[in-house]
Amino acid sequence: MTITPTRTTSIFGNSVKRTEDKGLIRGAEDYTGDLPIEGSLHAVFVRSPIAHGTITSIDASEARSMPGVVAVYTDGELNVNDRAGLPGVVPDAMSRPALARGKVRFVGDIVAVVVAETAGQALDASETVFADIEPLPAVTDIEAALADDAPRLFDELESNLVAGAGTGDVEGIFDAADTVVKGTFYNQKLAGVPMEPNACVAIPGDEGRIKMYLSTQGPHGARDAMAGDLGIDGENVHVIAPRVGGGFGPKMHAYQEWGIVGAAALALGKPVRWNETRSENMLSMVHGRAQVQHVELGVKNDGTIVGLRATAIGDAGAYPVLGTILPSLTQLMAQGVYDIPAIDFTWKAVATNTTQIGAYRGAGRPEATQMLERIIDMAADEIGVDPLEMRRKNFLTPDKFPMTSITGAQYDNAEHAKALDAAKEAAGYDALLAEQQKLRSEGSRRAMGIGIASYVEVTAPLGLDVEFGSAQAHPDGTFTVMAGTSAHGQGHETAFTHIASQILEVPMEKVRLVQSDTALVRSGNGTAGSRSLQTGGSAIWTASEKLVGRAREIAAHMLEAAPEDIEHREGGFGVKGVGDAQVTWAQVATASEDGSGFEWGQGRPLLEQLDFEQGQSSFPFGSHISVVDVDLDTGMVKLRRHIAVDDCGRILNPMLVTGQQHGGIAQGISQALFERVTYDEDGNPTSGNLASYVIPSAADLISYEATNTETPTPLNPLGAKGIGESGTIGSTPAVHNAVVDALSHLGVRHVDMPLTPETVWRAIQGAAGSDPANRPAAGPEYAGEPGAQH
Repeated sequence: MTITPTRTTSIFGNSVKRTEDKGLIRGAEDYTGDLPIEGSLHAVFVRSPIAHGTITSIDASEARSMPGVVAVYTDGELNVNDRAGLPGVVPDAMSRPALARGKVRFVGDIVAVVVAETAGQALDASETVFADIEPLPAVTDIEAALADDAPRLFDELESNLVAGAGTGDVEGIFDAADTVVKGTFYNQKLAGVPMEPNACVAIPGDEGRIKMYLSTQGPHGARDAMAGDLGIDGENVHVIAPRVGGGFGPKMHAYQEWGIVGAAALALGKPVRWNETRSENMLSMVHGRAQVQHVELGVKNDGTIVGLRATAIGDAGAYPVLGTILPSLTQLMAQGVYDIPAIDFTWKAVATNTTQIGAYRGAGRPEATQMLERIIDMAADEIGVDPLEMRRKNFLTPDKFPMTSITGAQYDNAEHAKALDAAKEAAGYDALLAEQQKLRSEGSRRAMGIGIASYVEVTAPLGLDVEFGSAQAHPDGTFTVMAGTSAHGQGHETAFTHIASQILEVPMEKVRLVQSDTALVRSGNGTAGSRSLQTGGSAIWTASEKLVGRAREIAAHMLEAAPEDIEHREGGFGVKGVGDAQVTWAQVATASEDGSGFEWGQGRPLLEQLDFEQGQSSFPFGSHISVVDVDLDTGMVKLRRHIAVDDCGRILNPMLVTGQQHGGIAQGISQALFERVTYDEDGNPTSGNLASYVIPSAADLISYEATNTETPTPLNPLGAKGIGESGTIGSTPAVHNAVVDALSHLGVRHVDMPLTPETVWRAIQGAAGSDPANRPAAGPEYAGEPGAQH
């Protein structure tokens, strides 16, 4: 589908300050945990301390007799349905009961819920609930879960394999290659760690209705999930997402805890609330990434890519949900930005005794870029070709677009060389190479590394290219716009009211955005996959244009002129060439509502609403260059510079785009250097709080050099693509490549993430090409087997 903007406005390229920040900064906005719901009870969950085991009994007698306790529920004592994983993909046997039934399958599995008058009373009582669990062998390693003798999570099934597919074998894929380079790469399991942990409030209503406040990215999807959990019609479930303190994908998941709290509220006839602790959040909020890849790349001696063969195995966790299909997105994006003649790709998803895997900023696409950018760097090193020039040599050129990749991605457009050239120039690439060579020739113990990553990603994926939007004019001269997206920090209020104000030609302060309320917003696909501006924004754009068209007809009736003689002016409408013949938006809205604006005299609100259909996903792209210094005596990595050139189509508000770039880059760097969810051999989490799970502070990061190229997509009237995840996708392999590049003169070809000082130090120690005389005499204490429990 191709849409050409119907008018030229000042909408693009203007930095507009976020209008929502005033209330957030002053603490005037309510988050779910802050809501003053009078008379609400408090829920606390009792969770399994064992990763895999058989429940022999649960003793809650003491808890039920404790002060303030209203109810304690275990499996079969609360009217809440089992939750299917992904219908048609995940086997029915892997459905999750709301409260553990027969077995527990990960540390954090819900055994019981205590409801009491205060949170303290519920917590005290929960500590007396005793679940007698007979331990079973656990499996937390992705590939070990596929072994014939692996402990089976679901006795009804023959294996832990959840799903899988592939492109099929490609005969002679490497026949024309001079060299075939092989690598095994791990994308470690990550925790979302949003600033606001999970939370919900359930308020029972009349005749089986229920209102639920949820910290969610997708109120309408959550409503449907709650209706399924509670066994009631969706029209009887009212979901509101108040201010949401970050999400990054994990809050797109509909949590089992919400359904349990809702069922308890219906059973008790009183509001029930739950606020998750940070430690609980690390156990129960879905994790991301968790993928191992076996990759082969065939190349000619001049750097030309001949073919790619890869197998990606993803961890889906104990009760597989969205994580099951994320390796399929890795397959979809396996061609990346390159003209690869042949691709043989297989993906699988497996169940393990760990927290479920869901969406996390990028969700399947960063793994594809990580795979390609690491194997290309390894190939460039192997054949002695500059890694930047190898990328340029193999880029898909602009004349190839639009096109469908070998793995099925419907690329809209791109100018990959333009983005890489801009990054190269901004970085001063040639000067960096000269400095690196100088340091090496001097035998410096400070090793400098230069990392490059070029990427393409898919935004509005998995059918998320349709969104609801509306625009309405009111008799008081104000306007309301709605979108089915739901903000959790991105600046939707600013972006969407900006769009409407430009189309309607009214000040932004006269436009109000309504979102995140299923009783007010007709439908919505929520906020995920960097989709909001291109779908929700385009829906508001289109609805606003239709509103102008309808208002012009009413104004023509009021001014006794033909519609084609009516011009849209700032603040209203007038007759062309007649300066004093005009009506305001308020007058037009009044005439619409009282019927005087129509010949037939029947009033209706001045409102336009629609579902915008983009027709397919869009594909942002870009190139990142990262520069690091590595202390060869300690393994410490110090970021020096990070240059990002991201192309998200036409830019509406540079300030919002830059904010998304900076946030994404920070999370991508954090995967490369800091974060990793870990378990011991029995499945016990060893990174279950922020003392053991490392995330960077501002002091650990640097200022980024983030710029943009603009290649407008023809798919929507804004020409916009997504930007929310681009920084994450480009930064991780750039930093990873930079660290390995810093060590490459020692013979290091690859180091698994996260590139902590210990990990890097051990790579230096074990480097086949390093000079023993230059190695440090001692290093950090060894703590665990490198590469274990990915």
